[in-house]
Amino acid sequence: MNSEIRLLIQENHLKYWQVAFKVGIADTTFSKWLRMPLDAERKARVEKAIAELKQSLSKGM
Repeated sequence: MNSEIRLLIQENHLKYWQVAFKVGIADTTFSKWLRMPLDAERKARVEKAIAELKQSLSKGM
């Protein structure tokens, strides 16, 4: 489930806790989110967080 999100996290060398922090939730909550298909709003929040983290890492934070 949510293989696209998991792949994005892996490809960008991110940790799940980093994405959760950026989204504004606990890492345990993020793990629970990934157990079921994400609704459109949550998926958009996670994808935005990944994009922002990717951008900040490419700039050297």
